[in-house]
Amino acid sequence: MQGYYPNKEDVLARLKRIEGQIRGVTRMVEADKYCIDILDQISAVDSALKKVAVGLLKDHLGHCVAQSLSGEDEGAAGKDMVAEAANAIGRLVKA
Repeated sequence: MQGYYPNKEDVLARLKRIEGQIRGVTRMVEADKYCIDILDQISAVDSALKKVAVGLLKDHLGHCVAQSLSGEDEGAAGKDMVAEAANAIGRLVKA
């Protein structure tokens, strides 16, 4: 079971909302809307995606990494998962 499983419905609902926002941005471009209005919507989509990503990362740290660190094989597996999470954080803040 993945760390986000208890929140899976919430994650899916947020992603579907973001998908709708993307379709709205597409319609704005097709309708030749004002550039700044489109950029504002893109910023909103970006923020929404980052919130989902941070939530997934929190769930990963709280479940997957914590479970790995508390298990019998906490040495190598736990350290690998911490490094993996650190790399994911690096990719998130790189934008």
